[in-house]
Amino acid sequence: MNYALSEAVISLRDINKTYPGVVPLHVLKDVSLDIRKGELVSIMGASGSGKSTLLNILGILDNYDSGSYHLDGVLIKDLSENRAAELRNRMIGFVFQSFNLINYKNALENVALPLFYQGVSRKKRNALAMEQLERMGLADRAHHLPGELSGGQKQRVAIARALVTNPSLILADEPTGALDSRTSKEVMQVFRDLNDTGMTIVIVTHDPTVGAATDRIIRIVDGRIDSPQLNNPTTPQLNNPTT
Repeated sequence: MNYALSEAVISLRDINKTYPGVVPLHVLKDVSLDIRKGELVSIMGASGSGKSTLLNILGILDNYDSGSYHLDGVLIKDLSENRAAELRNRMIGFVFQSFNLINYKNALENVALPLFYQGVSRKKRNALAMEQLERMGLADRAHHLPGELSGGQKQRVAIARALVTNPSLILADEPTGALDSRTSKEVMQVFRDLNDTGMTIVIVTHDPTVGAATDRIIRIVDGRIDSPQLNNPTTPQLNNPTT
């Protein structure tokens, strides 16, 4: 994909975020960046650098204090809980380090859960969930509980759940953090295969091998975006337009 010509799914300008307290904590400082449709991007930084706060803002899980955030052209600012939930459900799929699967529901039921909250009929949501499990190579595990699955299988179920609503963006928070190195490579290959279909994916990670498997690393240092690093030399530098 020609990223230079594609539209920005994510566009941040001068984002600031401070958590109140006896000593206020200024976590994000004038963060500006664009992420284009079809990119596979990692956000890397030390613990406390602000990367998790940034991901929460991208996922409409937290507000920012000043600046602007446009998600697929929609200004995200001070939304009602209902409007924020609507946008999250329609546009974003989440993948977490701890999988966040419901232990008493089987793989099919876990994948179908977002569709249940959207009011999709049982027959249709099960059919769509099975499609995603087949995509992840887990059709034969559809009726297994999470406790009967390996770590890699659990994460693929979680990825299938993130995809079942057909989002335009996947946000993954340390998706390989609970996996061994071999399984981590398998999960990253899943993300690469999804990206090859045009899916936009943003991965927060502390693992340099995960970062190296993405097209672009966005480094955050003490709440500020550092200089971008391109893993793929054909991908244009689209990171922080102000630096």
